[in-house]
Amino acid sequence: MKNVGDLMQRLQKMMPAHITPAFKTGEELLAWQKEQGEIRAAALARENRAMKMQRTFNRSGIRPLHQNCSFDNYRVECDGQMNALSKARQYVDEFDGNIASFVFSGKPGTGKNHLAAAICNELLLRGKSVLIITVADIMSAMKDAFSNRETSEEQLLNDLSNVDLLVIDEIGVQTESRYEKVIINQIVDRRSSSKRPTGMLTNSNMEEMTKMLGERVMDRMRLGNSLWVNFTWDSYRSRVTGKEY
Repeated sequence: MKNVGDLMQRLQKMMPAHITPAFKTGEELLAWQKEQGEIRAAALARENRAMKMQRTFNRSGIRPLHQNCSFDNYRVECDGQMNALSKARQYVDEFDGNIASFVFSGKPGTGKNHLAAAICNELLLRGKSVLIITVADIMSAMKDAFSNRETSEEQLLNDLSNVDLLVIDEIGVQTESRYEKVIINQIVDRRSSSKRPTGMLTNSNMEEMTKMLGERVMDRMRLGNSLWVNFTWDSYRSRVTGKEY
């Protein structure tokens, strides 16, 4: 510390009078170096998680169809859509340190995936790790884990539990087998226990979701200031060309 302090003093003497040094003491310089090291370590950890997702699911983050979805290009044609957009923006703004999850419920083609992807894209820009995945893809990965020496079911569950935001799509489209219910239960339980939120996209209502997943899962999905947003308007999927994104 003394050597660093001496170095800082010598550098300050060599600087022109009109230049203000970024660091005035050795302690400030060391604190900055420590902070930068932590930032680099966090970035490396995120990259490693993304690479894990790439190996396990043959992709990381968000599917190409939704990679350009944002709050700005979300189509608003009614008050309900404006409310959904407002809540999604608020969810992102309050994400840090928040255990709150969300459920987007409604008919196909009403923009649930768009807003979920917009949330994830914004979080990616803020340095968070995200994954949007269907129940079918989770179960397929679980099945592959049985015959894969490199990835066990336990490792797969850990990967799904460690991303900053996991969004599970097509809840209710699956066969509703007991095994699927157990897996989703384990994922939500692990994530909530480690204070990581989960998003769910579904065509089902609250009663149907509770019947499918159980009261325990749905109770955990209510932790914190969690969201349940109903997408009650008509589908506009037939009008989507892809050029909107």
